[in-house]
Amino acid sequence: MTPSATVHGGDRCVVVGVDGSLASLNAVRWAAAEAVAEDAVLRLVHVTAQAPDPPDADPVLIRAERAAVDSAGSVRVELASVIGVPGAILVGESERAAMVCIGSRHREHHSGAPPIGPIALTLAEGAHCPVAIIRTRRDGTPQTDGVISVVLSDEAGNDDVVHLAMHEGRLRHATVRQIDRRALSWIRRYPDVHVETVAAGTGGHYDRGDEADGGVGLAVVGPGDARRLATMAAPNCHPILGYPDCSLLLVRT
Repeated sequence: MTPSATVHGGDRCVVVGVDGSLASLNAVRWAAAEAVAEDAVLRLVHVTAQAPDPPDADPVLIRAERAAVDSAGSVRVELASVIGVPGAILVGESERAAMVCIGSRHREHHSGAPPIGPIALTLAEGAHCPVAIIRTRRDGTPQTDGVISVVLSDEAGNDDVVHLAMHEGRLRHATVRQIDRRALSWIRRYPDVHVETVAAGTGGHYDRGDEADGGVGLAVVGPGDARRLATMAAPNCHPILGYPDCSLLLVRT
């Protein structure tokens, strides 16, 4: 295992909130690739309710660092144990982060179940950077292996949303599914990314089961969708089929 790196003043960082769960380790592995691609430090943050262990003695952080290094050997890692409320701490971390990432368990579709948990909701409403919410299936595997789906719209900041979706397609070697009729300019900008173009309302097959082969692995959405997560009911009529049960990348503009 490589020693922990220290973030200096202007260094970019990708922040991951970790709690020892399998879901948070899946988020660490996903974020490690992001940090390497962006030449950023991977900052692993464990928020506790009592006096924290020193970072190099905190078993949650040690396990998370091992997962990061095993998945992306060249990643630079910083560890942080912090006292506080997880959502508030991560919103604070987002002020200097390129991205904040957290893990999320499989969503149970019982009556009244919110689409995302309280920490994710706090980040969706208040983060100062993009937020990745990486879903974990019941079998422990990350739900990130399908297409990357994004809606082209006239909302302010939509170019930033599509740009990040295309970046993720390039980084993850995944197909980007653009749901709109205005895809040609994006295809020219990213000739190396395989793109599907579908009309709104025909977003393709999605299986709500755990083994959603060929479904949506990551939905990239803008601030309007992030704000609406708190009140979204299931089933919903979002153009991305299966949203918001897949992994999410919320673009804060």
